[in-house]
Amino acid sequence: MKTIQSFTVNHDVLKPGMYVSRVDGDVVTYDIRMKTPNGGDYVPTPAAHTIEHLFATYARNSGFSDGVIYVGPMGCRTGFYLLLRDRISHAEAIRLVQESFAFVAAYEGEIPGTERWQCGNYLEHDLVGAKSVAADLCKTLEGWTVDKLWYEGGSSGV
Repeated sequence: MKTIQSFTVNHDVLKPGMYVSRVDGDVVTYDIRMKTPNGGDYVPTPAAHTIEHLFATYARNSGFSDGVIYVGPMGCRTGFYLLLRDRISHAEAIRLVQESFAFVAAYEGEIPGTERWQCGNYLEHDLVGAKSVAADLCKTLEGWTVDKLWYEGGSSGV
């Protein structure tokens, strides 16, 4: 079998940030990297689950909602993928992620979609942890520009 594109990125040099992972037709996959790969510090599963609910809710209710295809965590627990239609510019995608994570970092209240009938693991959430991880990413992405969207030291699907 061929090696999939995401396994060709050099994770030994990958730092937290936001990157274009690949482009497939009119769909752009963004790598929202919150933790340094293989660094020993990963997003705890309950916090990642809460981020997923809040990030997806915010993005799908934003002015870009019609271009949001998917929001979801990476299995390695170092970040999230965001899939958007290419009619959303890279600069707008950065702004959407910055706004989404500012929303998560400041969120107070009931986590959306956490009733038993709405979620397959409704008891495993951590709002305090999610807010901490989101606040860290907000600092990382402060001043992030389109020029920074490209992986260093490895290939991307672009």
